[in-house]
Amino acid sequence: MFTGIVEELGEVVSVEELTDASRFRLRGPLVTEGAKHGDSIAVNGVCLTVVTTENGEFTADVMAETLKRSSLGALEKGSRVNLERPMALGGRLGGHLVQGHVDGTGTIAERTPGEHWEIVKIALPDGMARYVVEKGSITVDGVSLTVVEAGDDYFTISLIPTTLDLTTLGIKQVGDPVNLEVDVLAKYVERLLGHDGAGAAR
Repeated sequence: MFTGIVEELGEVVSVEELTDASRFRLRGPLVTEGAKHGDSIAVNGVCLTVVTTENGEFTADVMAETLKRSSLGALEKGSRVNLERPMALGGRLGGHLVQGHVDGTGTIAERTPGEHWEIVKIALPDGMARYVVEKGSITVDGVSLTVVEAGDDYFTISLIPTTLDLTTLGIKQVGDPVNLEVDVLAKYVERLLGHDGAGAAR
């Protein structure tokens, strides 16, 4: 489990194309401190398993399913990425409970700079709007954020200078894809109430 509080702005060192998979080497001196084979690190909100670590870098194998459901397939050498280690039991929960299981990819539709913050509008993929509510939590590229406005096919977020400076959300452009993870509680409630994926009762 993660909290959506990005610890480090890392970088893709290399991407090796494999059969139905890719092997990423990423630089992140902070998140690799003490990391070992089998540990988890969230990369742009996607929970990946560490294969090797060396000199502040780690490798992770990304399967076809993950590449299909997230924006990791668009990463290349030099891409900046948000990195976070799993939360430690007994620690402070700074954001909200995040699994690192991406529900889909959205697209940055608009950026509106303000004096002390920036409003970002993100277009939602089909079927995800029902999980997004005003003042609710959502994870965008691994960053825990509060929804400002929830529309039928979009939502907006307000980014403070710290988030703009310390995460990839400060450099993403209109048209760029972002990984989205909705609050898992909403999905459990939907399932328990006996609704299908279209929101109709079964």
